[in-house]
Amino acid sequence: MSTADQKKIRVALVDDQPLVRMGLATMIGAEPDLEVVGEASDGSAALPMLRRTHPDVVLCDIRMPVLDGLGMLEQVTRDSSLQDVRVVMLTTFELDEYVFEALRLGASGFLLKDAEPVALLDAIRVVADGGSLLAPTVTKRVIEEFGSSRRAANPHPRLGDLTEREREMVAWVATGRSNAEIAAELVVSPDTVRTHVSRAMVKLHARDRAQLVVFAIESGLRV
Repeated sequence: MSTADQKKIRVALVDDQPLVRMGLATMIGAEPDLEVVGEASDGSAALPMLRRTHPDVVLCDIRMPVLDGLGMLEQVTRDSSLQDVRVVMLTTFELDEYVFEALRLGASGFLLKDAEPVALLDAIRVVADGGSLLAPTVTKRVIEEFGSSRRAANPHPRLGDLTEREREMVAWVATGRSNAEIAAELVVSPDTVRTHVSRAMVKLHARDRAQLVVFAIESGLRV
């Protein structure tokens, strides 16, 4: 199949800075497999746009007037008509105070606004393909910052549905390691890790790997 025949990944941009949206739109529009289908300057304006355009991926600033990124994200994840829409939060700082909350609410990950263009474009493709965007350095800092203070005070209600091996894999996912890295640590195949992680996601109703990290931290799972 030629590039022209491939289905394009539909992207929506939500940011209160017009120059940021213009820069992102120009960069994304230059890629043959990506297209911008909508823009909005705040979360309130974004919601009807998202319901109208139904993008695959949304790049959304965390901090905006009227309705911020967290408020928008919460409504997106509660709307059954938008269940296939994946949201990547944009932030200025590696450990923005709202990052963990964004992951808890269902964000597929987050990116620094000064990320290299190739990293941002790759992130869109990874998330559209069902993956999650958790940069190892940022993930480790999130775990260090929030994991140490969350002592299984809010265990996931379906945690008991997991097998011992699945619980172990969820704990490893929360370390920020990839399936290949986990496999190397446990001396098993990456396919074995992938199978257990996938089953755990289904049982916990996790939207993606990013939410699995949140479940592990909140439930107190440790390796």
